[in-house]
Amino acid sequence: MTVMRSPTRVPSPRRREILDAAATLFAARGFHGTSIEEIGGAVGISGPALYRHFSGKVSLLSEMLLDISERLRGSAVERVTRAETAAEALDALIGGQIDFALDHPALITVHDRELGNVPEPARRQIRRLQRLYVEEWVTVLSELYPDVPPPGLRAATHAVFGLLNSTPHSAGELPREAMAALLHRMARAALFGLVNQY
Repeated sequence: MTVMRSPTRVPSPRRREILDAAATLFAARGFHGTSIEEIGGAVGISGPALYRHFSGKVSLLSEMLLDISERLRGSAVERVTRAETAAEALDALIGGQIDFALDHPALITVHDRELGNVPEPARRQIRRLQRLYVEEWVTVLSELYPDVPPPGLRAATHAVFGLLNSTPHSAGELPREAMAALLHRMARAALFGLVNQY
């Protein structure tokens, strides 16, 4: 399936630093419990100076969630395009989601808790990008499990996301390499269950 990509925003290194610091603070204290001054302090600038980069906390949160949604979708497209077989593409998709989950657990927490604070136009964009990301998985899975209808493949994809995105609770229990390998095996085992369902 060929899907048009939306233009990808590439934050400057300074904006990226601010986004990363804000994600950590939002995950720890909540969107409403974090001030602009605290975000600025985390990157060594004053609160008012932060307004040179973002118009406020809402725009910062919106860009944060749009950015990661675009990066996930873009990475999935690239991984699937490079893969020579559907099985290889699935392993690549799982690996990409694991990298995200292990490297950005704060973003998982922020997305789960704070998406409702994003204005509706940006929230629609985020949801659209996420649907396109899911469809990358569904397209690959449909080649591996042709007897499973698309709703079953989507449900399985979301279930695997739930498993892999458990890292805000489990990250740090094992060395990164061991944790990544464990998550990969568990994701493959969960998806293999599709064989016996239809």
